[in-house]
Amino acid sequence: MKLKDYRTSFLEKLTPLYDAVEAESFFNIALERLKGWKRIDLAMNPEAVLDAGEIAQWDNVLQLLEKQKPIQYIFGKAHFYGLEFEVNENTLIPRPETEELVEWIVKESKHKGKIKILDIGAGSGCIAISLAKNLPDAEVFAIDVSEKALAVAEKNAAANDITVNFILQDILEAASLPDTFDIIVSNPPYVRELEKAEIKANVLEYEPHLALFVKDSDPLLFYRKIALLAKSNLPENGRLYFEINQYLGNETAEMLENYGFKDVELKKDIYGNDRMVAAFLDSPPLEGCPKGGVVSL
Repeated sequence: MKLKDYRTSFLEKLTPLYDAVEAESFFNIALERLKGWKRIDLAMNPEAVLDAGEIAQWDNVLQLLEKQKPIQYIFGKAHFYGLEFEVNENTLIPRPETEELVEWIVKESKHKGKIKILDIGAGSGCIAISLAKNLPDAEVFAIDVSEKALAVAEKNAAANDITVNFILQDILEAASLPDTFDIIVSNPPYVRELEKAEIKANVLEYEPHLALFVKDSDPLLFYRKIALLAKSNLPENGRLYFEINQYLGNETAEMLENYGFKDVELKKDIYGNDRMVAAFLDSPPLEGCPKGGVVSL
């Protein structure tokens, strides 16, 4: 079978499940992974033929996509901020919105020289590794509760020739952080159970729920805990960055202000949703207490 004919069939079978642009992107990713070709290579070789073994490989990918398995998990690779990362069922697939968070940090930090950065909730290591790659004077640490996720992150750091200090830790059980940091960043679980209806099947059925979901009754659980720890482990004017639930931007910003952070900045992503927040640590109030109240974890 000619590859161009297989492409037509591939797209016809996927377009009932995915939009045309997404289906096309899946074909192009498979083309690169299975044949080592770019789109231009197919255009330059319109009569290229797939042998029986190649067709079997393509059919396997197609069948998994029809089951809505993410293509990043099919090939075990994802691109993020110009780097390639191994991903599997123990790690979230890196997303463009998170690239925007990394870009924000890089732009604000590239002239700061030697700084210490902590990423809480490392997953595949995409945030920590990308920051270390683009801020070569920074010393970067990353925490995750999952030993399996950290194993993936360590492989990704080695593959990208980057040093990150990885730490196995349940942040909700942490009494303190391992050091003082100039920057703390986190993309913690923030999707409420009530929002599951909005989640696509390829996410809901395949990506780790431990890294996705939080109870409806306490959606800011991780943010409060991290903000409290940051108060003791950021210097004055240290910077805290979060990726956030798009529906809870104002609530997250208000929480940070109540905990003594200043210049709280809420930022939208490329889709126009509240997705990031950053704040500076003000002169700390009484240890362990937010402004005007008592800490509740």
